[in-house]
Amino acid sequence: MRKRALALAMLAWVAVSCSGGSSSNAPTPRPSSPAKVSILSPTDGQVVHGSSVQLRVSLEHAKIVPASTTHIVPDEGHLHVILDGKLISMTQGLRQRIAALTPGTHLLQVEFVASDHSPFNPRVLSAVSFEVKP
Repeated sequence: MRKRALALAMLAWVAVSCSGGSSSNAPTPRPSSPAKVSILSPTDGQVVHGSSVQLRVSLEHAKIVPASTTHIVPDEGHLHVILDGKLISMTQGLRQRIAALTPGTHLLQVEFVASDHSPFNPRVLSAVSFEVKP
């Protein structure tokens, strides 16, 4: 129960702190995306022994393209990997080894974002909480 509460609190914090914005007075509406992202590994509640974990992600109804363009297409983008509220990578792959994990409970999030690095509206996000033991 405590792990779920921690995961939900971290998810809410990241959603507020990473929301897209605009420097002009009028907000720019963000497009929606048909994409669905899921974390296949690690699983929610999994106990990981050691200091690394293999991240495996499923992405449906969209494709990963090189980042850094302002031409936004609803079914094209890349992945942001967030560990404990900190962006640890921007990736174009569906697999990644996450190393140097410390013992304890961690919140792992993967978000499919547009090619300009900003989120879609609504956000395309998946999260799991897992525990690392030495």
